[in-house]
Amino acid sequence: MSRIGKKPVQVPAGVTATVNGQTVTAKGPKGELKFVVNDEVLVNFENGEIAVQPRDDSKDARSKWGMSRTQIVNILTGVKDGFEKKLEISGVGYRAAMQGKNLQLALGFSHDVVYQTPEGITISVPKPTEIVVSGLDKQVVGQVAAEIRKYRGPEPYKGKGVKYAGETIVRKEGKKK
Repeated sequence: MSRIGKKPVQVPAGVTATVNGQTVTAKGPKGELKFVVNDEVLVNFENGEIAVQPRDDSKDARSKWGMSRTQIVNILTGVKDGFEKKLEISGVGYRAAMQGKNLQLALGFSHDVVYQTPEGITISVPKPTEIVVSGLDKQVVGQVAAEIRKYRGPEPYKGKGVKYAGETIVRKEGKKK
């Protein structure tokens, strides 16, 4: 039994949510998002709460129950507050800068890496060693941050590269004489 799926989702103040069949739509101060719930899961909207239940007792329905509720919470949070991920760059000569809407990264390659910002995502560079990715959709924000990190992930000997803020890098000991 899903402990997450049992709890009804409260629609926050300032957000209007509608359920039309299997589609949940949320409009808020930041924008609008939709989520199509799987057919194995039932969605009901009443008294300012969205309730999610499995259609039957099959393993497939129960496995999608909690995930569906979490996705609905994420779209409601996204249109109200939005999501953001912070990345840190460490290494001599490693830096980031905005070039119009694109992110330009100097990561020790013979050329600069230019990352094109997808639609609905905002990338800002408060310092040359800090990148902030923000947007409405939690999945897209995480995907963009992962793609930027993938260009030069942190290496275990000196810790150089792009890492998430707060991420700890397990360091290895170097060669011994």
